[in-house]
Amino acid sequence: METPHDPAPAGPLNQATLAVDSPELMQELGRRLAKLLRPGDLVMLTGELGAGKTTMTRGLGEGLGVRGAVTSPTFVIARVHPSLIGGPALVHVDAYRLGGGLDEMEDLDLDVSLPESVVVVEWGDGKVEELTDDRLHVLIHRVVGDTDDDRRTVMLHGIGARWAEEDLQLL
Repeated sequence: METPHDPAPAGPLNQATLAVDSPELMQELGRRLAKLLRPGDLVMLTGELGAGKTTMTRGLGEGLGVRGAVTSPTFVIARVHPSLIGGPALVHVDAYRLGGGLDEMEDLDLDVSLPESVVVVEWGDGKVEELTDDRLHVLIHRVVGDTDDDRRTVMLHGIGARWAEEDLQLL
């Protein structure tokens, strides 16, 4: 199982672990999580290929009421989904092909987008932690190997003062 690469996070750490049994429930978890998100939030998604990172982000987009189908941004690196309801835009980033850490991420201007958007970064470990002291790190673990098992364990780590006030156990 992967673990967060965050070195001794500054401030409080808020955690929850959830069991998810289907892609539909992963998407629903994203919709529920969206209710906690606000402009300036950084969400890091970590998990094996096929774990459900984009499925969760699709639910986040639905919950935030953004325009456009949320699909994997693997080949375009980042997509911006403006809000249809006056809320924050969703900036969806796939950092899988970016190997240069924050230096390479700077070309995406995430630091400019972050204050007014919700920024979700797949594969962001070791690449985006320096953007903010406050972030939500979501680790999705799935059974690996030749299986069609849809069970996932989702671990939420709210890092920093912003996440100390949220009750992640209610998700």
